[in-house]
Amino acid sequence: MKDSQLRVNVEIDRHPSLTVELLSGSVGGAAQVLIGQPLDTIKTRAQIAPMGMFRGPMDILVQTLRKEGFFALYKGMASPLIGIAGVNSLLFGAYSVSRRIVSPFPELSIAQTALAGSMAGAVNSILASPVELFKIRMQGQYGTVGNKSLGRVAADMWREWGFRRGVMRGFWATVAREVPAYAGFYSGYEYTRRKFKTSFGTKLSVWVLLASGSCGGIAYWLACYPLDVVKSRVQLAEKPPSGGLGYVVRDLGLIFREQGIRGWYRGLTPSLIRSIPAAASTFAAFETTREFLQKHTSL
Repeated sequence: MKDSQLRVNVEIDRHPSLTVELLSGSVGGAAQVLIGQPLDTIKTRAQIAPMGMFRGPMDILVQTLRKEGFFALYKGMASPLIGIAGVNSLLFGAYSVSRRIVSPFPELSIAQTALAGSMAGAVNSILASPVELFKIRMQGQYGTVGNKSLGRVAADMWREWGFRRGVMRGFWATVAREVPAYAGFYSGYEYTRRKFKTSFGTKLSVWVLLASGSCGGIAYWLACYPLDVVKSRVQLAEKPPSGGLGYVVRDLGLIFREQGIRGWYRGLTPSLIRSIPAAASTFAAFETTREFLQKHTSL
C-alpha cells in the first residue's frame, strides 16, 4: 500500500464527540496491551523479584521462556484486556474533557497539554489501579504448583482484604504515578507531532503517528518510573501499606536505602523498549479509529 494511502487527517475535528473519544481510546488501549505485554511482564518481574533472583532483563526473559514457556510472557494480560474498554475509554475521555477545562481554544500549548494529561491521569487511576493490581499479582507468579488463576487472585484479594485495602491497594501510588506519567505521555506525543506537522502538514502518515507515539511513551516512563516501582511493590506485597498516604514517600526511601538509586530504575530498559511499539500503536490506532468514526458514523 502506498504511503499516500496511509495518511490520517489528524485535524479533521478538533472537538470530536466524547463517544468517539471513548471508542477510539478502547481500540488504542487494546493495541497497546497486545503488543506491549511481554516486555511489561519482564519489566514487572525486574521490579518485584528478590535481589539476586535474576541477573538482568535478558536473564528474566531466558529463565521465563525456559521454565514457564512463551505464553508466560502474557501472564496477567487478561486483567488489562478485560478492563481495557473502561480504562482506556476513561483515559482518553478524561483527556478530552480536561482539554476543554484547561482552555476553550482547541489548540493547547505544550504546557496546557501536560496539565490536561495530568488531570486525565488522576481520573484514570480509578480504574487503572485495580486492573494493574491483578495484572502484577499474576505476573509475580513464577510457574510454581501454587499458581492462581486471575479469578482466584481477585476472589482472594476481596475475601482477605476487602475493597479499599485489597482491590484498590496501591491506589494513591497509582495516582502519584499517573499524574506525571500522562503529563509526559500527551505532551511528548503532541510536541513531536507538531514538529512533524511543520514539515508534512496536517495529513500525517501513519509512520509519523507511530514515531510521535513512541516519543510520548518514552516521556511517560521518564516522568514517573520510580513511582511505578513503588506501585508494583505495594500491589504485590502480602499486606497492604500502613501509614496513610505517606507510604509512597516512605517506600521510595526504603528502596533507596536497600538498593541505592539503581533500585528506583530496576526494569527501566525493558519499559523504554516496550514503550516504542506499545505507545506508537496506541496513538496510531486511536487516531485512525477516531478519523474513521468521524467520517463514517454519526457519533
